[in-house]
Amino acid sequence: MISKLVYLYLLSPLHTGGTTQEGNLLGIARESHTNFPYIPSSSIRGRIRASVEDQQLQYRLFGNEINAGDKLEQGSIWIGDGSILWVPVPSLSHGVVWISCPLLLQRWARLNQVETSVPDVSEKLAVHPDLAKGKPIYLKDAILKPENLQSWDSWKVFVPQSVHTNSINRAIVLPDQHCATLIQMSLWRQVKIKLDQHKTVDGGFRYEEAIPPDTLMYFPWGVTAQANDKDPGFKADFEMLLEEESRSLLQIGGQESLGRGFVQTWLSEY
Repeated sequence: MISKLVYLYLLSPLHTGGTTQEGNLLGIARESHTNFPYIPSSSIRGRIRASVEDQQLQYRLFGNEINAGDKLEQGSIWIGDGSILWVPVPSLSHGVVWISCPLLLQRWARLNQVETSVPDVSEKLAVHPDLAKGKPIYLKDAILKPENLQSWDSWKVFVPQSVHTNSINRAIVLPDQHCATLIQMSLWRQVKIKLDQHKTVDGGFRYEEAIPPDTLMYFPWGVTAQANDKDPGFKADFEMLLEEESRSLLQIGGQESLGRGFVQTWLSEY
């Protein structure tokens, strides 16, 4: 059973290692069927688990460690993968705009129990009313012509309202395939080289991808059926833990020493 969603607003680029490396590109984790970036549930679970100082609570929520003679017990909480909801892309005419697509919006609506229909973008793109004023929208790698745009009045339903999402005020819904292309072009890529003791280049270089800051993501969580039958208090324990985490920044993924992966979290209201 899904209890609530936890939202993640990225404050810095976030890198979660992919399963393969192509040439000199160190990619990020991607969904196999959509190629959209995501955060593996194991990364989220491990980070939250490590923040729990009370060992008894840690074992109670996430399961015990394997020690000699101990019986491995399942934790009471399950955590899902982190999915994208809105991604910022550069715009030559509007600074920054946030994009999404029907696939991502429908996925979120199902988990968040939202009944408002997702806009149809088969003929015209759905845009924030302020963007549908008869002028083209210039993105970094695309031009959206006015005749291909339609005003989207219910856009706020699909942007979880929080002090952390006040900046998401220029929203565009693109077809799935176009959204995937623009997200791919908007990923952060950092060039890294190895230097020897004389500060000269030792070998080649590589690119590392990262999900850009100001991206809005979320992950579902809930209490396992077995634990829920035993003690419904597990849900309250985990909610209290998440509320404590929301008062500070959470770091997910690698490269913490470079300031990567810092996110602001908060619980959904439903």
